[in-house]
Amino acid sequence: MDHSGHGMDMDMDLPPFTLGRGLEFSFDAFFLFGSLIALALYGWAVLRLRRRGDSWPLGRTVAFAVGVLTVMLAVCTKLNDYGMVMFSVHMVQHMVISMITPILVLLGAPVTLALRALPPAARGHKGPRELLLMLLHSRYMKVITHPAFTIPMFIASLYALYFTPLFDFLMESRTGHVAMMLHFLAVGLIFFWPIMGIDPGPHRPGYVMRMLELFAGMPFHAFFGIAVMMASQPMIKTYANPPASLGIDPLLDQQWGGGIAWAFSEIPSVLVLIALVYQWYHSEQRAARRSDRAEERNGDKELEAYNSYLASLQARGQ
Repeated sequence: MDHSGHGMDMDMDLPPFTLGRGLEFSFDAFFLFGSLIALALYGWAVLRLRRRGDSWPLGRTVAFAVGVLTVMLAVCTKLNDYGMVMFSVHMVQHMVISMITPILVLLGAPVTLALRALPPAARGHKGPRELLLMLLHSRYMKVITHPAFTIPMFIASLYALYFTPLFDFLMESRTGHVAMMLHFLAVGLIFFWPIMGIDPGPHRPGYVMRMLELFAGMPFHAFFGIAVMMASQPMIKTYANPPASLGIDPLLDQQWGGGIAWAFSEIPSVLVLIALVYQWYHSEQRAARRSDRAEERNGDKELEAYNSYLASLQARGQ
């Protein structure tokens, strides 16, 4: 059995894949500790607001926690082990981490929470809050959250990775694999951040533009999935010779992977669209309430102004 395609201690023969086996715990220090630290920091910030007597929506906390748990589910389980030797399982990991996780994490509004929870530094000093604000307003952020960057990046992270030798190179080491997963997460976050529009950021399009940005990337995603499904031979060396113990046909597994990529391109669109319509509706409601209040305040003033205008005209006319 040729294992040359698999770096990373993959000579252990895995039994055939089942969901039960895939979801068993598998230790990954980087993502496990990273996830626990993210949850702890978010929890600390929420408690800090509470102690101060400020509220924080429970829905945001739940969305963030579930978002972080999806990372643990994708990378701190046997899905990570099977993802090394099965393209279809790897594709599930990729789709979850680049599309489901970012949407849930962003719904948790972590930047807003950080800005509210971090104490301002003493005058003349720069603390974490000031550094975060500087980063948010930096030219670097303007560039990486602009659709001219995010949409091509979102598309390239599929095509450039899987249709070139880059993927096989990254899969040769644990570090390469972690870097690839981090890349998926980062690309998902910067792509969906301006579209979700919950956290402050340098690029703030209106609702219609956000929907256009969302739909600009998705067809390429669907085409990618279809291209992989239609391929007549294994495209990626890493997955060309799976361990015999899995009992899988690499081409069939690749077709499954393409199908998963294609199906997933629809899920985030629907999730984000629901969130956008909800936000839009609420902002319209708020705007209507504000203008009602303003009209009540200004109604009498406008009438007075109109009457004095008429009086001035009359005085001029005399």
